[in-house]
Amino acid sequence: MKIDEIQIRVRYGETDQMGVVYHGNYALYLEMGRIEWLRKLGVSYKKMEESGVMLPVVSLSLNYKKSAGYDDVIHVKTQLKKVPTAKIEFDYEITNDKGEILTTASTTLVFIDMKTNKPMRAPKYILDAIGG
Repeated sequence: MKIDEIQIRVRYGETDQMGVVYHGNYALYLEMGRIEWLRKLGVSYKKMEESGVMLPVVSLSLNYKKSAGYDDVIHVKTQLKKVPTAKIEFDYEITNDKGEILTTASTTLVFIDMKTNKPMRAPKYILDAIGG
């Protein structure tokens, strides 16, 4: 399925007292990867919400392999697992500049109609953008 990769330089404020990226920041890196994945398909997360569709995370799984530290450049690879229905699922791999795997992860998000606050099918424009 569709794959995208972004680069992020770790900022000082993202690290803990030990000088490594605080574990909670990885969820932000995954979000950055998802938003860019959508943007490169021509889908704006902001416009999606303005049209009444929310996409909250309902499941998050992270497996930490190695640490990243301040000023490291990390690569977040985002891959769609399958064609979305009422949910959309992603796999991720975060690596360093040496190509070493730092973290693997997966997320599941659900399309929510903001008027009814109920799950809905993936909008047609998203399915069209991914070729689904």
